[in-house]
Amino acid sequence: MVKQEHILPSRSALGGSGSRSALVFAAGAVALWATNALVGKSLLASHSVSQVQFLQFVGAALVFALIRVIGRDGGRRRMPQDGGAGVSAALVPFAVGIIGLVGTMVLQYVAFASMPVIEANLVAYTWPLMVAAAIIVLDRPRRPALLGITAALGFVGVALVISGGREQSWFQGNLAGYLAAFGSALCMAFYSIVVGRLATSPDRLLLPSALVGVGLTFLWCVHDGVAWDTGPYLLAGLYLGAGPMGLGYYFWSRALKLDQGGKVAVVAYLTPIASTLLLTFSGERLTITAIAGAVLVIGSCIAVGIEGSEAENHA
Repeated sequence: MVKQEHILPSRSALGGSGSRSALVFAAGAVALWATNALVGKSLLASHSVSQVQFLQFVGAALVFALIRVIGRDGGRRRMPQDGGAGVSAALVPFAVGIIGLVGTMVLQYVAFASMPVIEANLVAYTWPLMVAAAIIVLDRPRRPALLGITAALGFVGVALVISGGREQSWFQGNLAGYLAAFGSALCMAFYSIVVGRLATSPDRLLLPSALVGVGLTFLWCVHDGVAWDTGPYLLAGLYLGAGPMGLGYYFWSRALKLDQGGKVAVVAYLTPIASTLLLTFSGERLTITAIAGAVLVIGSCIAVGIEGSEAENHA
């Protein structure tokens, strides 16, 4: 009989310290993700999507490789599995990493380049709502209607936060941009739901995906005929890879492995809030509408978190 090694223990096996650590890792991921739109927007103003994406994946691959080397020194190496079961066990995490990392980031930046970044950010960050919907379907919470209403209020809050202070009308991008942003959200929602159930460590999961991203975006750059030069944009692009993409994904993956019930997923609602604050500090205007949206978002996070905690206590 083949031993099943790729499924983690249930959430009930995790202690309170694990939940606290999960929140710390999730907060670290959100802090890094909050800078993504601002830095990405500034780079895309003068550089192609392919060039920015290549630098991102290079930076992320370097971070994942460093984490892998450090982790290998202190961890135990698992013996390889034999036959088709070993191949299957390796392909599943690889596919999850490709969809979650490459799919999410490429589609997100295609959206950033095809429509107003502030709108792309809104659509791309509907993925926590998708995760909440999955919790309603898969985890059978005690009050699914309440969870659904609070998730919907979170979406309304996100819309108010990102649209607040904008004077121009909505839907100024092309259809491909909106579809790319929605596809990015689907990829990230899938990753957030599945990654916590895999025993594969985040570095083993994400490093191969980042290397694939490096190869694909390099070919993309060749196709676009990108002209390389030195400048601050190189450091900014590498930061996007090492920070929001690299450490951001690593922290988020660790958080989901420590708390598999979906509670930490609602922390991602705070990303557009933090992004808006950074945009405000850079000169954008924060309105009463945006503040009202922030209250709705934070309130929905608290409500969904309470619902998840009560469901766990009654399990």
